[in-house]
Amino acid sequence: MSETDLDRRFKEAFELASNMTEALPQDVMLRIYAYYKQATHGTFGFRQMNNSDLRNAFKTNAWMQISHLTPDEAKELYIETIHSLIKKK
Repeated sequence: MSETDLDRRFKEAFELASNMTEALPQDVMLRIYAYYKQATHGTFGFRQMNNSDLRNAFKTNAWMQISHLTPDEAKELYIETIHSLIKKK
């Protein structure tokens, strides 16, 4: 199966994000996390909740807030967000 253009661009954006060294605001990091999870795992399932600490609770909440997006929509938003952060440098 060949990689689609969207998947290729998503993978490239992930590589760019992985190499970012500048600290990002927490809300931006949560948004990126949520887009990535929705893109790679699909809609959040309540059985997956593990809110034993505050950090995980925030991550879960961020993911739940974008659960209406399809994985492809989440990939596009992830790509756009990463590219907008790179342009700000």
